[in-house]
Amino acid sequence: MCRNIKPLFNFDPPATDEEIRDAALQFVRKLSGFHEPSHVNEVAFNQGVDEVAIAAKHLLDALQTHAEPRNREEEAAKARARIAKRFGTEA
Repeated sequence: MCRNIKPLFNFDPPATDEEIRDAALQFVRKLSGFHEPSHVNEVAFNQGVDEVAIAAKHLLDALQTHAEPRNREEEAAKARARIAKRFGTEA
């Protein structure tokens, strides 16, 4: 749905509150169609971001896995390699 929303579960170190809020912001932007809401919609928009961030935090805290935590640097390197292959550039 949103290419800017990154997986946040099962990383070492765990996702920060800031990362969760950034994902919530991207999600609300996608749902609302607003990058920045008008003054009239600002309160509802910000409340939506807060509520989605809380729900996302609860979800991440409740999820369980037996898999080893992923390394952020390794995942970023894999993403760069996929981009290089897709667009024909060097990583």
